[in-house]
Amino acid sequence: MSVREPVHLEARRGDVAEIALVAGDPGRVERLSKLLREPKLVSSSRGFPVYTGYVGDKRVTIAAHGIGGPSALIVFEELSALGARVIVRLGTCGSLHPEASIGDVVVASGAGSLCLASGLGLYMKFKPICPPASPHPELAWRLYRSLSEKLKDRKVHLAPVFTSDSFYAETPGLAEELASYGFKVVEMEVAPLLALSWLRGFKAAAVLIVSDSLVGGVSRIEKGELERAEVEVGAEVLRVLVETGV
Repeated sequence: MSVREPVHLEARRGDVAEIALVAGDPGRVERLSKLLREPKLVSSSRGFPVYTGYVGDKRVTIAAHGIGGPSALIVFEELSALGARVIVRLGTCGSLHPEASIGDVVVASGAGSLCLASGLGLYMKFKPICPPASPHPELAWRLYRSLSEKLKDRKVHLAPVFTSDSFYAETPGLAEELASYGFKVVEMEVAPLLALSWLRGFKAAAVLIVSDSLVGGVSRIEKGELERAEVEVGAEVLRVLVETGV
């Protein structure tokens, strides 16, 4: 099953590479695009920049997907329809557990959510069936192994994440409850990406930087530190994707 011709992204077939790195924040995409050789802006529709360039001799696309499942799903659908065969989310997350500290990195081993009708944009695709919200196993393992080896100053976790549609409903009390179920962090777009990947037949994974903590109150990473982490982690993720291939 494939979607109709994309109507939200301005890019056309041939503009999008088989390997795509995606992020919610357009500013993060702008910063990550500097890691590409000969980056070309192939779409800026709706404030979502999409760049295609090279890492070594491999073409790579870096795209923004906005906040929340419904927005992100449109971008994932259209990137897939335009030729992306691997899509990895490089995002941020909030810690639910003392083991995950601000500045740590989490490779998602799977994603949970409250329900399909909770605003993630999945209900019309799967109806009452719970979708397989798990990453491509080999891709996730390669990312975890490489990041663990290369990011000497950061702790890297391979753990389940919780995908939420209600940022301001995430309280320390909720964090305690979710942690008791085994979730390490909370974020907003991983479950839709992973579920869609099995439906559309592309490989997907998610790498998250812990930018907030809901443990013992609410705390947040410093802006400059987050931007440095984005580029550091993004460069290594791109290296793995290019070496791994499609």
